[in-house]
Amino acid sequence: MSNLTSQVKSNIEKIKDISDLKALESNKQVFFGKNGVLVVELKNLNLLPAEEKKEKGKEVNQLKNELLEAYEIRKKEISDEIIRQKLQDEAIDLSLPPRNTKSGSIHPLTRVKQEVLEIFGSMGFSFRDGPEIENDYYNFEALNIPAHHPARDMHDTFYIDHNESRHVLRTHTSSVQIRAMENAKPPFKFVSVGRVFRCDYDATHTPMFHQVEGVYIDKKVHMGHLKGCLQEFLSKFFDQDKVDMRMRPSYFPFTEPSAEVDIARDEGGKWLEILGCGMVHPKVLQNVGIDPDEYQGFAFGMGLERITMLKYGMKDLRPFFDGDIRWSKKHGFKYFDFPSIFKEAKK
Repeated sequence: MSNLTSQVKSNIEKIKDISDLKALESNKQVFFGKNGVLVVELKNLNLLPAEEKKEKGKEVNQLKNELLEAYEIRKKEISDEIIRQKLQDEAIDLSLPPRNTKSGSIHPLTRVKQEVLEIFGSMGFSFRDGPEIENDYYNFEALNIPAHHPARDMHDTFYIDHNESRHVLRTHTSSVQIRAMENAKPPFKFVSVGRVFRCDYDATHTPMFHQVEGVYIDKKVHMGHLKGCLQEFLSKFFDQDKVDMRMRPSYFPFTEPSAEVDIARDEGGKWLEILGCGMVHPKVLQNVGIDPDEYQGFAFGMGLERITMLKYGMKDLRPFFDGDIRWSKKHGFKYFDFPSIFKEAKK
């Protein structure tokens, strides 16, 4: 028995130096395998007298328990070390600088569109939209621009043959006014913002651009209301208490009287044309089923790019649509630069 005790005690010390789970399991098999030292010893207990069997069995079981406990302790130590080493090898160094990431920016036109809608929305205007491919009636006829009318010269642009009829890429968002007024009962006021298409291309013109148009119809609307509305918009848009503005007589087939609106560009007395406007032509009101003897109203239209360029000091329109990321990075906006109406919609 003394030999078994010495063997077990010696192996317990040996176990402390084992650093591999596989080696630990192999060592365990020497004592607890099919023909292991302790297994054989326990089997031989049956050959002993009852009194001796009881005493020796107690000693063998004590040695067995001590050895099993040593195995479990060392197994846990080796497993913990493996985990610790793995965590160390796979650790992330949080002190390293983050990887370079590229964030996008919001196009100036997108920002200005939202700003325009917010300003007119605060003045009671609602938003309307319509198709970009229009038929002759909505783009011309209903707006008092019949066939062969001289005003069509600047609108004869991109035509599309569709189902044996001739359509045009809309040359203004005034077609939206016609569609909206056909389905509305006065009084009403709304604005539309969208893409329009004309055959122009230089520093201040592109074949595709964006236009903002508004209309207000009621029984006693007059030019004074129009001027006040535009003055309010320009003051809010350019963030000034008062924008020097003047209205010059002009001509548009769909308004009468008509006017061009200029704003003072600098203190030197230079003026810059910014939009066109006027009282809605009685013929246009008749075309949408509104009695011009009972109702009247005003309409206005401006280029979104033009007011964007004026507000942010941009001199060339063409880069707006070139897709150059360097230009977008320089002139674009982050989310927090957006008008409040857009932020509230995102909440």
